[in-house]
Amino acid sequence: MNCKTANRVVVTGAFSYTGKYITRRLLATAKRVRTLTAHPNRENEFGPLVEVAPFDFANPAALINSLRGAECLFNSYWVRFDHGDSTFERAVENSRMLFAAAKDAGVGKIVHISITNPSLDSHLPYFRGKAEVENALQKSGLRYAILRPTVIFGYEGILINNIAWLVRHLPIFAVPGDGTYRLQPVFVEDVAELAIRAASETGDSVRDAVGPEIYSFDELVRLIARSVGSRARLVHVPPRAALALSELVGLFVRDRVLTREEVEGLMAGLLVSSASPSGETRLSSWLTTHAHELGVAYFSEIARHYARG
Repeated sequence: MNCKTANRVVVTGAFSYTGKYITRRLLATAKRVRTLTAHPNRENEFGPLVEVAPFDFANPAALINSLRGAECLFNSYWVRFDHGDSTFERAVENSRMLFAAAKDAGVGKIVHISITNPSLDSHLPYFRGKAEVENALQKSGLRYAILRPTVIFGYEGILINNIAWLVRHLPIFAVPGDGTYRLQPVFVEDVAELAIRAASETGDSVRDAVGPEIYSFDELVRLIARSVGSRARLVHVPPRAALALSELVGLFVRDRVLTREEVEGLMAGLLVSSASPSGETRLSSWLTTHAHELGVAYFSEIARHYARG
């Protein structure tokens, strides 16, 4: 049996972002889907179509039981920044626990969502942690497919949406540094499709999941501003100043708008790939039909992942 023919699969975070799009595709092919979620009581679009189990790392036996009978696990679990006891270090340990539970439960394959350019030698906890998780999966003895997306865009995507929100509501947009560093957005539907394809492959694999367009950060912000009809002016400031300004905005929206690791990773070119594009959807094309809804509301990382419900 492989993931293409298996009827039962597990998805982490089916009520969140990437996991939701993967789940939609799985249900469309008559798969039985169970989700592991930190918000088992949260309203969702799937209703009784998706079986719900709590993401309980404090109870390894329950975690194993929730994975039993699944041929595939689609895993997008991670944290964007340290918040309370949800830290990069804890996320790495939880991921190791998840892989061990999957092995004990007899899961046949894990399709894991990582990030472009992870490195065990990185001084950035986000990228180093992602590399540590990949390393743990590759040493687990389980079959695996690792997808490494850059910035994922789509209606619920936080970065692109919140850039749009800022240029809609503020007269200036502070760009860290010179704005020439590049990024390569990939559409969430394309990532979901790549995950489904990877599940059906027989061998192990590691590949980047990247879109067909590459922008400098300046170009990206200007494209978003034009698309939503904003006349906000780009102002280049030192990275420390950009972070300080983001903290002020964060006080207003009760969120962490930007982190030092994100700024350094972006400026280091870690969100662009040397591989051929694997996603087909162009951000520029997507914006022509979705700009009217982009940035109308601010999307909070803290509210999405840490609020009760």
